[in-house]
Amino acid sequence: MPDNLHTPLPAVLAGPLLRRLEPGRLVLWLVASRELSLQLWLHPDGEEPRTLALDAHCQQLPLGRHAVLHLLDVPLERALPQDVRIAYDLQIIAADGTRGMADWAAHLLHDGAEHADFVLRARLDQLLHGSCRKPHHAADDGLLCADRLLAEPHDATQRPALLLMSGDQVYVDDVAGPMLCAIHQLIARLGLFDEQLEGAVVEDSQALYADPVGYYRRAELLPEITSNQTLRDKFFGGVKKPIFTSSSADNHLVTFAEMIAMYLLVWSPVPWTLIEETPPPLDEQRQQRYADERQRIAAFRQGLGQAARVLAHLPTLMIFDDHDVTDDWNLSARWEQTAYGHPFSRRIIGNALLAYLLCQGWGNDPQAFAEPLQACRDLLLQRQADDHLQAKAQDALIGQLLEFQHWHYVLPTTPALLVLDTRTRRWRSEGHLSKPSGLMDWEALCDFQQALLDHPSCIIVSAAPMFGVKLIEGIQKLFTYAGHPLLVDAENWMAHRGAASVMVNIFRHSRTPGDFVILSGDVHYSFVYRVSIRLRRNSPTIWQITSSGIKNEFPHRLLDWFDRLNRWLYAPWSPLNWLTKRRRMRVTPLIPDRSRSGERLWNGAGLGQVFFDAQGRPERILHLNADGSKPVTFVAERDEGPATVAQLSSARRTAAPEDGGESLR
Repeated sequence: MPDNLHTPLPAVLAGPLLRRLEPGRLVLWLVASRELSLQLWLHPDGEEPRTLALDAHCQQLPLGRHAVLHLLDVPLERALPQDVRIAYDLQIIAADGTRGMADWAAHLLHDGAEHADFVLRARLDQLLHGSCRKPHHAADDGLLCADRLLAEPHDATQRPALLLMSGDQVYVDDVAGPMLCAIHQLIARLGLFDEQLEGAVVEDSQALYADPVGYYRRAELLPEITSNQTLRDKFFGGVKKPIFTSSSADNHLVTFAEMIAMYLLVWSPVPWTLIEETPPPLDEQRQQRYADERQRIAAFRQGLGQAARVLAHLPTLMIFDDHDVTDDWNLSARWEQTAYGHPFSRRIIGNALLAYLLCQGWGNDPQAFAEPLQACRDLLLQRQADDHLQAKAQDALIGQLLEFQHWHYVLPTTPALLVLDTRTRRWRSEGHLSKPSGLMDWEALCDFQQALLDHPSCIIVSAAPMFGVKLIEGIQKLFTYAGHPLLVDAENWMAHRGAASVMVNIFRHSRTPGDFVILSGDVHYSFVYRVSIRLRRNSPTIWQITSSGIKNEFPHRLLDWFDRLNRWLYAPWSPLNWLTKRRRMRVTPLIPDRSRSGERLWNGAGLGQVFFDAQGRPERILHLNADGSKPVTFVAERDEGPATVAQLSSARRTAAPEDGGESLR
């Protein structure tokens, strides 16, 4: 047995992650190998240091015999200053003294720094954003862009206010073999809780881990249903079809312990030091696949210290998308009926949502999760003596989470920041159950509109772009008409007539902001559109800014063809524009300054960076490339040459669309 399996466990396994930070409140996330007594040392520039005891403000939830989640929600009697550097140290109090982060997490400190630090920005004048961080993708990790940015000498007012992660922070449905192997070894090392599995071909989690089809053949273990949707299905007595539709479900995670182990392994280098990832028995073909994935996972591991350092220095907010739970999550009413009607698939989805609550959702807005978090606490504290989660209590908690309607949140910043839940409150096509659902139902859209009223400007986070690429959405529509929306992930804002109509009308409301910025991900490429309403003198300006993925990319040759065809088929003179649901909107693309032939879509892993002016309008839009190459700047083409975003923001023109722009949407 490897030596590292006998060494004492480190006190901290992952974290701290800085989550929602405000002058009077600090929210941090941490997973330790045991219950810790902690204190927080703070030293704002120009002030005396202060030390805060945290025992009264720390919730500790056991995840296993040697894994304890620490949720820190710290109110401050004296507000912290804004726009200054605040050094901090999360210290462990023990019988033999106090240990700071330099002792137990040296990888979180920049070279030459004695402490980690953060800055509370008075306004959102710049931020970073991205989505889709897939560990075994060949691209570099885009979080390293943020680490390079933070390592450069800079004034506190030059620090990004936030890192916004707009979906697919983990891929629980698309897991590399070496990652799954590491997950299972970490579960054993930390004693993460087991569970019974109702409706599965295996009895419990231990049987799942030991099953010979556990690697690259998990699709055989995932639940199926008898389909009678088509006449052919009915004539032949129904056919077996998988509930989970992901094409990459060979290693789909199942248990709560697997989900938790995944989060630890993608957010911290420490858990990797506790295991010795040894390949499981595989046939020759799968051995080669495992070896290829192992190289990519090894490259991912090399940057984890830097990625963890980013999360310890930048306030980070998150929202889920499909891969945080499973591909095609709630895509249609029929998918929901099928997935939630089977106890095993319902448990898998619920486990992913439970892990999201504890590792992502809570830190966005802790007060909103008080009730489900208490139920979660009861479940984890009342585990059986053999470390099995109680199946009935677990299913009851999952039922509560599936009904929960407050995953979205609003930050009272300047400009206001609204983060949308586009996954759980969907506008279902009741008459045609297989058609894609709207990304938000009527009630959720009404709540969204109320949150927008009377703000001069706002930033909206929508996992899927509200204004996407016409050609790609058209292809998704064709597949939907053919009865196969699941094959192309046909979930965009225009896929549902009711949701699309309400969304467009919200932007036309007289009391909604004059400037909208929509930050999106999901699609694995990046682009920027400037949108206005046709035939309206005081039209709001809408900026669709999409950055995807952090560690993922679209197939390069295929995207090049989509880009070219989209420019030709939807040129300003094209009658196809009148067939779109957004024909009253004028959409003008901005061009990456490194575009070779006028491409509008940038295909490269990394992070988006947006700078805002005093009115909350974007004045500079960048894409930071994960490979370390020169950042891409999005600029507008005008008759007199390229225009900066700042020039466009100040113009607020209502003239005809620029040459080469998309005139209608």
